[in-house]
Amino acid sequence: MAEPKEHDFLDDIDAVEADVFADEMEEIDDEAIELDQLRAERDQLKDRFMRALAEAENARKRSEKDRREAENYGGSKLARDMLPVYDNMKRALEAATDEQREVSGPLLEGVDLTMRELLNVFKKHGIEVIAPDVGDKFDPQQHQAMFEAPVPGTKSGHIIQVAAEGFMLHDRLLRPAQVGVSSMPAS
Repeated sequence: MAEPKEHDFLDDIDAVEADVFADEMEEIDDEAIELDQLRAERDQLKDRFMRALAEAENARKRSEKDRREAENYGGSKLARDMLPVYDNMKRALEAATDEQREVSGPLLEGVDLTMRELLNVFKKHGIEVIAPDVGDKFDPQQHQAMFEAPVPGTKSGHIIQVAAEGFMLHDRLLRPAQVGVSSMPAS
């Protein structure tokens, strides 16, 4: 039998080391792949978490805005329904003659007090009267033109008559002031 040569023995050691090294590299590659998969899954979960967190914050802000709007404007339907009451009381007070005031003074005083209390309640809830004067410039954001007429001595686009006052609820128009507008041509 022939004796093994030293280089054959070294070749066997190199082969064994190469196999061990290949196994270790395969393990490292498997671990690296698994680690990459775990990182990708972590990043995906982090992204989903951040999106859910942002959506929750947006929902909180929307609900807070809705709550504020409901608080400020929730009574707008009731407020609109109360405007004819204001109009009728105002007309009643304006229509009373001096003779009627003498005869029914306490009654008219009660109506006047009720009118003031109604205005106080309006103010308490953010309802402001829009009361334009004759001669003011027509503002389509707050006024509704009921008619136009060429009235001498007036400027075109200016108010010549106020038919009904308007009302604002905070920053929203409840009812525009109903006015007549001059259509006097420029001379």
